[in-house]
Amino acid sequence: MNMRALVVRRLDGPDSLEMIETPLPEPAQGQVRIKVAAAAINPIDLVVASGIAVQAGLTVLREQFGLGWDVAGVVDAAGPGTDLAVGTPVIGLADRLGRPLKTHAEYVVLDTTAVTLAPTNVDLVNAATIPLNALTALRALKLLQLTADTVLVTGAAGGVGGYAVELAKHFGLTVIAAAGEEDEEYVRSIGADHFVSRAQDLTTAVHAIVPAGVDALVDAANLEMAAQEAVRTGGQHTHFHAGPTPPALRGITVHQILVQADRTELAELSELAARRVISTRVADTYPLDDAVTAYKRLAKGGVRGRLVLIP
Repeated sequence: MNMRALVVRRLDGPDSLEMIETPLPEPAQGQVRIKVAAAAINPIDLVVASGIAVQAGLTVLREQFGLGWDVAGVVDAAGPGTDLAVGTPVIGLADRLGRPLKTHAEYVVLDTTAVTLAPTNVDLVNAATIPLNALTALRALKLLQLTADTVLVTGAAGGVGGYAVELAKHFGLTVIAAAGEEDEEYVRSIGADHFVSRAQDLTTAVHAIVPAGVDALVDAANLEMAAQEAVRTGGQHTHFHAGPTPPALRGITVHQILVQADRTELAELSELAARRVISTRVADTYPLDDAVTAYKRLAKGGVRGRLVLIP
């Protein structure tokens, strides 16, 4: 039996995407095969498709790269030593670069350590937007929550930034959200205590709210030093680029966040989504056959929420 899968070989952006027919993968020990109901597109997929991931040394050049990190669907087959029964609705994260097949396909095989039960009362299209972005934000906040009281979130209207705002409020932090002026209503609606427009000087605006500077920075917009200047001496800075980290000036600790699938944390996020502590944000859906259109739309920028592919 075969399935359809989206892959890239020429590494030339959205126009290089190919839909292939490939044998249905079989789950091994500790793995499940998921019949994909929905799979979000993330900026990292564009990074892979354009060849930037290879150029940056994040993975080696291969003949074929699979695409897609997030997935929501139903367990279709289970290998030995798994505890997820066939028919179970799940979400998962394909966190490895360089795999020939990933979640932008009709089926995907994942380790059970990267899969958890889908949130109740959340449809699978919306659930597909949770794993990568929410897990990245959770990792960042867990590094900060024990010592931080005030946190600055840049890119607060984006995928990672939006979850960072919601999770920071869940952890009891005071949140200053930085985003475009048109996003103020949204970021306040998800829990931001204070708002700074992208048009303002970030450091000046933050110091007007917290004169000594914030305890911590979740730099989802990758502003680096332009945002670190708003952090107090001895504070913390979470950085999401895979390249060199910004310098740790004034005794500031810089944490580099590189996401890794973790079943326990995915389960935590699934529960929070079921309780409406964290929200989902689908910008639009596209059939898998029209993935090129969706990728091109994401590449143009300005998408609020996630574009989701439906096999």
